[in-house]
Amino acid sequence: MGEIDAAGELVMGGLLGRAVEPHAGARQGHGHGHGTICLNCGTALVGPHCHECGQSGHVHRSLGAIGHELLHGVAHFEGKMWRTLPLLAWRPGDLTRRYIAGERARFVSPMAMFLFSIFTMFAIFQILGISTPTDLDGNSMKPTVALQHSIAKAEATRAKSAAKLAKLDANDPDRAERIADIAKADRDIAGYRSALTQMPKVMRDDDDEIKEVHTGWHTLDHGIEKWQKNPSLMLYKLQSSIYKFSWLLIPLSLPFVWLLFFWKRQYKLYDHAVFVTYSIAAMSLLLIAITLASAVHVSSNILGTVAMVVPPVHICRQLKQAYQIRWRSAILRTIVLLWFIAIIAALFLTILALLGIMG
Repeated sequence: MGEIDAAGELVMGGLLGRAVEPHAGARQGHGHGHGTICLNCGTALVGPHCHECGQSGHVHRSLGAIGHELLHGVAHFEGKMWRTLPLLAWRPGDLTRRYIAGERARFVSPMAMFLFSIFTMFAIFQILGISTPTDLDGNSMKPTVALQHSIAKAEATRAKSAAKLAKLDANDPDRAERIADIAKADRDIAGYRSALTQMPKVMRDDDDEIKEVHTGWHTLDHGIEKWQKNPSLMLYKLQSSIYKFSWLLIPLSLPFVWLLFFWKRQYKLYDHAVFVTYSIAAMSLLLIAITLASAVHVSSNILGTVAMVVPPVHICRQLKQAYQIRWRSAILRTIVLLWFIAIIAALFLTILALLGIMG
């Protein structure tokens, strides 16, 4: 089911990207028209598209056309993708500058590229089974907390086995196995509880216990308690939040990029937003490439070198080309921006943690 979910995410990313992509310059249809009148607004046609509403003069009406539109929506962006990707990879600053200057019909917009790359990245992760560890056991916990966690886990296992047993007929051959599972769970629970009661009182009452947190903010206190009691669930929520709130990286990054050029009045916040969005999309695509290369057993030394070298080089090239500055200035700004990126990442994870705690 993971592969099916991942495929769904990939399609959704492409369709969302296509939904926010401007249609100017896109090919809306193929073949000959159905007449001289636009079927959408009734305007007389003077070409393959209506000059009033933009609809194609040729209107598909077949099931195959639906599949064709889906394929183009996910992978092609009507041909723009194949003009955008090479520039995004090698001349990202030129792409940024040309898009800001108004050359937009030829390229995938920054937000569409961002959505497509983020959805694709998480789809690839899901297909390859890459995720944050959410199946935590008590190995890293202190003795009392570990025993309490083990009891809860054994009780959950017993309840699941009992529920399956209740659904079986009296003559079902699986009953014996389920009864054995329940008996084993009972023995485990009894053993854990015995160990807990026999543990020296100093170990039960000292710092080993999970202490209540009192910050004065009830929602925050309750959230921290949930983190302590069920770290697996909270890590899962954090993993989901990274996916859902990845767009937060754009507004978080804007002030820091602005600081690099705040005295240059010709650059507006919109320009910085285009720079940031294309840059995040490029880094997401790089991470996809590294992940796929790792899956086919490319040397980890090579991949580690690529991961360390390519991002700063790419950022430096994009800064130099987009803002038309000298190499020395681009390198200095890249060094500063790398420090800023560490701060942005910390802020992003802090916000997600707070959302998980208070959610």
